[in-house]
Amino acid sequence: MSSLLDVMARLRDPESGCPWDIAQSFETIAPYTVEEAYEVADAIERGDMNELREELGDLLLQVVFHAQMAKDQGLFEFEDVALGIASKMIERHPHVFGDITFDSEEQRKAHWEALKQKEREQKSTDAVSAIDGVARALPALTRAEKIQKRAARVGFDWQQFEPVIDKVDEELAELREALADADQSAIEDELGDLLFSVTNVARHTKVDPEQALKKATAKFEKRFRYVELAVQAKGLNMSDLSIEELDLFWLEAKA
Repeated sequence: MSSLLDVMARLRDPESGCPWDIAQSFETIAPYTVEEAYEVADAIERGDMNELREELGDLLLQVVFHAQMAKDQGLFEFEDVALGIASKMIERHPHVFGDITFDSEEQRKAHWEALKQKEREQKSTDAVSAIDGVARALPALTRAEKIQKRAARVGFDWQQFEPVIDKVDEELAELREALADADQSAIEDELGDLLFSVTNVARHTKVDPEQALKKATAKFEKRFRYVELAVQAKGLNMSDLSIEELDLFWLEAKA
């Protein structure tokens, strides 16, 4: 860790460092931080542990990079980051580091949420909302699900599943109306409502909407590649075929 911190300090040295590293800011590095987190998740999904080790290093570099920029501005240092998260974990796990005992998983989750809510209140002097603190940079489906979960914790949720499905039908009908009117702004608005409602269905059925869409996309990709190869094997071009002809290949791929 000390070696990595020294490397980053050298890279950011105003006189002898790397011009690119010196020129960076929190804003310019943030996209790389998000990208590296996704690459960690990708290595895990593929089960490539050698790749995971490397990607974790890349992600750790992002933390060190941000910490060094903060140190350059006299804001905080890496040690503050590490000690801060260690203290937070100790406080959030009194059943491990303290004397509290939970009788059920529900009690443990309730305690966890109460602590996080307290932290949110301490961070803000403004009115505290139950949905404060959900990162805006999250993928849209993930953020929608988290917002819905936060609202549900304070009772703002359907208690039965049927209205959840009915809401999808309602939003689909409104999207059809917008399409009929050819109102692009309304189409975007209603499509967003439909996606939000579908996310709500995923939450109520305990399905991760991000993973569900990822699997659906992978399934489409696999079938589409099959269609491409099948068309090529017959000496044809996809662009020369009608959608009805292509659908026959698609049915073959599904089979």
